[in-house]
Amino acid sequence: MLNTILKRRSIRRYTEKEVTEEIVMDLLKAAMSAPSAHNQQPWEFVVITNRDLLDAIPSFHPYSQMLTGAPLAILVCCNTSNLAAEDFWPQDCAAATENILLAATSSGLGSVWLGVYPKEDLMKGLKDLLSLPEHIKPFAIVSLGYPAAEKGPSGRFEPARVHRNGW
Repeated sequence: MLNTILKRRSIRRYTEKEVTEEIVMDLLKAAMSAPSAHNQQPWEFVVITNRDLLDAIPSFHPYSQMLTGAPLAILVCCNTSNLAAEDFWPQDCAAATENILLAATSSGLGSVWLGVYPKEDLMKGLKDLLSLPEHIKPFAIVSLGYPAAEKGPSGRFEPARVHRNGW
């Protein structure tokens, strides 16, 4: 598992190879296996494979250009209608998003996390484009596909950032 975590990188260029429905379901199972405050599991997911929709997102999300070459994306959302711990839903959705990224890497896919929440203009753009109900808040988009190029591990570990029993 540590190998998958260390191998995970932001991949913005993809081949044309289609991602199977079985892999998409595995990604969603991984997402829904994330930890959740008070076990509220507030997540909802929109799988986007429609080319017109993927191509439209960069018109309002300035960092999403890679979607024009991605075979699919998953929008991670929060269902606000029945939250047990209102302040913790972003953490729950972040955990689900990270699980998608790790499952994608484990499946041989490339992925990149595109932040949406709390940017009101990005949230509104996605709500309008995808006809999301009022009680659904877009949190993040995960762009997915088979990588067009490989990246090595990022090597971000820095022992100087580790403190024990206090600063």
